[in-house]
Amino acid sequence: SMHIGAPAEPVVKKGDQVCVGTLIGKAGGFVSANIYSSVSGTVEGVAPFRMVNGSTCQAVAIAADGQQTVDPACVPPVVTDKKSLMAAVQACGLVGLGGAGFPTHVKLAAEGIDTLLINAAECEPYLSTDTREMLECSDTILSGITAVMKYCNIPNCIIGIERNKPECIDLLCKKTKDDSAIEVKPLPSVYGTGAELILIEKCLGREVPHGGLPADAGAIVMNVTSVSTLGKYLATGMPVVQRTITVDGDACAKPQNVVVPVGTAYQDILDYVGVKGELGKVVAGGAMMGPAVENLSYPTTKTTSGLILLSKAAAQPAQVNPCIRCGRCVEYCPMGLEPVEVNQAYAARDVQELGKLHADYCFNCGSCSFVCPAKRPVTQMMSLAKAFYLGEIKKGGNK
Repeated sequence: SMHIGAPAEPVVKKGDQVCVGTLIGKAGGFVSANIYSSVSGTVEGVAPFRMVNGSTCQAVAIAADGQQTVDPACVPPVVTDKKSLMAAVQACGLVGLGGAGFPTHVKLAAEGIDTLLINAAECEPYLSTDTREMLECSDTILSGITAVMKYCNIPNCIIGIERNKPECIDLLCKKTKDDSAIEVKPLPSVYGTGAELILIEKCLGREVPHGGLPADAGAIVMNVTSVSTLGKYLATGMPVVQRTITVDGDACAKPQNVVVPVGTAYQDILDYVGVKGELGKVVAGGAMMGPAVENLSYPTTKTTSGLILLSKAAAQPAQVNPCIRCGRCVEYCPMGLEPVEVNQAYAARDVQELGKLHADYCFNCGSCSFVCPAKRPVTQMMSLAKAFYLGEIKKGGNK
């Protein structure tokens, strides 16, 4: 399971021979995604595996033979209309590569869309994979955009890029200067700009209704690497079997972006880049939103955007002090929430008050904890409050 939705169902067994691009997990429903082998070799087994977020799912272990033999079935799909495009995207196993992991074909099923919004903000500190994708794969980004606009009948496209990436803005402006339907929009270099709801407001001046989806505001939002991957798949037929991740942090000996097969263990990546000093913590994803990992045997997935290696000193937690009600968490929340009030409502398990405070709008950006002078775990509290509120709403409790 590397996506939001139903887990994929294993379609291989111990002893099977697989190639790069061989289907090993079939989508378990419409809101699901196929999973393909990223190496050639022999299946060692299929067994439950505990993921970095604590959940358990089935995992296929493959002993790689080092040959990286490509599956003959990997051929470019034939796309002639929206139905065949969605079938190709679904077959590709493409999900939102920015981190959410929402199956892309489900997004493209929306009707009445007037704008394709490409999320190239990449506002997380340290991460630079989207930047490299724009600089090195601009042609596949544009071919992916063109395919989506053509077959989904979307008249306009906006590529939103933070202003701290001027080389990306210049390159894509140059590439799209003769296409009036595609606009490159520079965005403020402010953390949180890459959040879907904020991006829509910044680029389109529209607000997504409470509890709604971007489609309700007439937009489909795709990560820039996702749309580039689609362009590559349409040209080569190779599904999602690898991804670029940023490896950085004060304990990283050689910070760099590396292309890794999906499923590569964190330890193998650390061995490649090297560790300097005493390693205190490894964060999977961005420094602000990524979880700390329990051990280094976890595999990279389609949504692993980075590994941040922190030294013992940098990973040392600060002393937590009482809240002084300074209001900084309110001031810096990109969604305009009030964590102090949410905390009180959650402590009282007041579902109605949590609803009034829109606790479900929190997307765990980490800004509140970062700016808190008392070093309180505000983000963690917001996560618990959101999970409690959504759980109660789902079961209809405390109406």
